[in-house]
Amino acid sequence: MKRYQMFIDGKWCDASNGASFPSLNPATEDEWALIPDATADDVDRAVRAAHRAFETGPWSRMSPTERGKALFRIAEAILPHAEHLGRTETTDTGKLLRETAWQANNVAEIYRYYGGLADKVHGEIAPTGPNAPLSMVVREPLGVIAAIVPWNSQLQLAAFKIAPALAAGNTIVVKASEDASAALLEFTKAIEAAGLPEGVFNIVTGGARPCGETLVTHPLVRRVSFTGGVDTARKIIPATAGNLARLSLELGGKSPVIVYKDADIDNAVNGATAAIFGASGQSCGAGSRLMVQSPVYDEMVGRMVERAKRIRIGDPLDEETDMGPLATVAQRDRIERLLGESVSQGAELLCGGGRPAAFNRGYYFEPTIVACRNQDFPIVRNELFGPVLSVLKFDEEEEAIAMARDSEYGFAGGVFSTDFAKAYRTARAIPAGRVWINTYRVTSMMVPFGGFKQSGYGREAGIDAIRDYTDTKGLFVDLSGQVADPFVMR
Repeated sequence: MKRYQMFIDGKWCDASNGASFPSLNPATEDEWALIPDATADDVDRAVRAAHRAFETGPWSRMSPTERGKALFRIAEAILPHAEHLGRTETTDTGKLLRETAWQANNVAEIYRYYGGLADKVHGEIAPTGPNAPLSMVVREPLGVIAAIVPWNSQLQLAAFKIAPALAAGNTIVVKASEDASAALLEFTKAIEAAGLPEGVFNIVTGGARPCGETLVTHPLVRRVSFTGGVDTARKIIPATAGNLARLSLELGGKSPVIVYKDADIDNAVNGATAAIFGASGQSCGAGSRLMVQSPVYDEMVGRMVERAKRIRIGDPLDEETDMGPLATVAQRDRIERLLGESVSQGAELLCGGGRPAAFNRGYYFEPTIVACRNQDFPIVRNELFGPVLSVLKFDEEEEAIAMARDSEYGFAGGVFSTDFAKAYRTARAIPAGRVWINTYRVTSMMVPFGGFKQSGYGREAGIDAIRDYTDTKGLFVDLSGQVADPFVMR
């Protein structure tokens, strides 16, 4: 069994009390790695190391160009090991190797992108007039950043926090998910190879208590960037009242995919399949509510069922596999419970709905499609984070928009129509941070993402992400050499 260590203040280390917990391979249910279970003292040491590196170390005082070069070195250190990083993430989470290996290569591009932006975050001169003091607005890093990362697409989601935070001059403490920490710990070897000053980057592992709680409440943390579930976010929000840390939340979703009668059905089937069965539905942006206009409902749903039945379930390390297991047994059990409740209330199971007979081990779950006469069923209201698609019928555009908006979530959405004006109107009407038209799951590091409503607040990716890890400072410089009498008003 592989034994991992944390990375604190430039050194690899175990938990101070020697505690660890096993990581399970969801495809086999075997324990394959041991992860350190950080104590409160370990987290405190990591935050203080990051604070010391920010206050006295060279990182925050380094020129932005030099910081950018350091991020380029991280990218170069990732590329030779992209396959290994992907294989580690697949072993730990069950996500397909061909996707995790691709993402590892893309992660290198994210560090290059923010490395190139590091010296392009400019201040400005305020136009206060020719005889007034020179008035400047400059941007400065915040300090210690706490980044809490989930298990799904962990390398990529972590990069969207780590890269802009470091490029802006901050230092960082990353908490990996207790459900799957190995890939981020393997990635840390690239940080070590890039030669960042001690304390600039730290990673701790463990559960919500004491690890996560100590991190978000630490008095030296200036900003918390969290990606995860709504219930955890509700605990983090009041937890940061003591340190007044800034907070951004990238949470769950129950994203609608709307198919109009004039859509290219081939395209819509491919898009809707990618939306819910890509990554086994384990994505915040999964399109789990399929809404189809009445004239094409039977054709669209019939073809979705036929396509779902052809999905090859299997070993996520096998290049021929289309869909691997779910990441945790708790996740599978929750899906089974909510699906059972919905079927008992009248939802119609069209395909799937259980564990595939071919697998007696692993957290596998069949691609599942369920017809729902309305949105009151538990599988429609709740984020399942799995390969379960609810299908609903609508008649008119206004009805589709009302259905799409009828959710407490607002992370993503999709619209399929050959009428661009209608597709555009619909996309604008969906309250979500990212909406696709005639496609799905297409991403770019240059385009921000994040949620509306219960899907969180704040944005990641894009140019503005660096600015979000800085604060503004106003500077007034007298150039006249004559400070006015403070008791004479002019």
